[in-house]
Amino acid sequence: MNSIANVYRSGVIENSHLGHIAVVDEKGRLLYSYGDPYRLTYARSCMKPVQAVPLIESGAADDFRFDQADISLACSSHNSEEHHLARVLSMLEKTGQNESVLQCGFHHSLNQDVQETLIKKEITPTSVYSACSGKHAGMIATAVQMDADLDTYLDPANPLQKRILHTIEEMTDYPAEKMHIGIDGCGAPVHRLPLYNLALSYARLANPDVVADPKRQTTLERIADAMVDFPEMVGGKDRYCTDIMRAFEGRIVGKLGADAVYCVGDRKTGLGIAVKIEDGNLSLLYPVVNEILRQLNIGEEKELHQLKQYTNPDVLNTNDHIVGKIKAEFQLAALS
Repeated sequence: MNSIANVYRSGVIENSHLGHIAVVDEKGRLLYSYGDPYRLTYARSCMKPVQAVPLIESGAADDFRFDQADISLACSSHNSEEHHLARVLSMLEKTGQNESVLQCGFHHSLNQDVQETLIKKEITPTSVYSACSGKHAGMIATAVQMDADLDTYLDPANPLQKRILHTIEEMTDYPAEKMHIGIDGCGAPVHRLPLYNLALSYARLANPDVVADPKRQTTLERIADAMVDFPEMVGGKDRYCTDIMRAFEGRIVGKLGADAVYCVGDRKTGLGIAVKIEDGNLSLLYPVVNEILRQLNIGEEKELHQLKQYTNPDVLNTNDHIVGKIKAEFQLAALS
């Protein structure tokens, strides 16, 4: 049984959780794995940096004068903090649109403090509050640039989504005709492909020099730079994506996907990492990613120390007493 993490209560295992890992180098070699590295997985929000490629390559980012923080926000699952909301509205305004064009719906903030503030202020969230509104603003800008129909910008048959699908195919080396396309939580198409191929896309994001097309190289470098230079846009306060990129000071590109998917690109080694927790439990995901970094000797003690709150965290009861612990307990298998 490929148990990847265990939850302990009073010193004994209460729950075991299955998981899968693929670690791929810049040449596409599967170097390490755990569980099934080819597990078919909806990439969810891990695909946002790839979905942002047409934003740049279509010319939309430059023509609408998007800066690097805008591009970072287009790759985000943000907290709905004030600076996130203001920038999404600014991105829409630059394209000649307003919030009404967003089709992402809305939900509670991913940060408890932000959510409590919204409740206290009696604010009713609208579409701009969606964690995915930055991605949608980027898609809308690209659709405007392509003269694609805005009313159907989320339809897989829309030229925008066709271009995104083609980009995913190029970045993952996985044929589009094999991808099962579902509907993500925000209404956008979501693509199902093996973890290996998802990790490969992050290896290329981490080291664009391995990509043959010079234009694509520049695009990927621009996206990775945007994410690591403005990590607060990718997530926000008390979010692992923001914290890991800050801790590694530009070396690591990391992105969460819903239902416990996570991807990492190491810009120093060119490695791409993709993780899936089988039951979708997010509380186990970040301890697992930290343990992968430790086993691969990525970073020094100081970086992992900055992420210590995510490493084998305590389980608390309603009185904030420690009653257990979450532990990532697995060993990567070397395949070369």
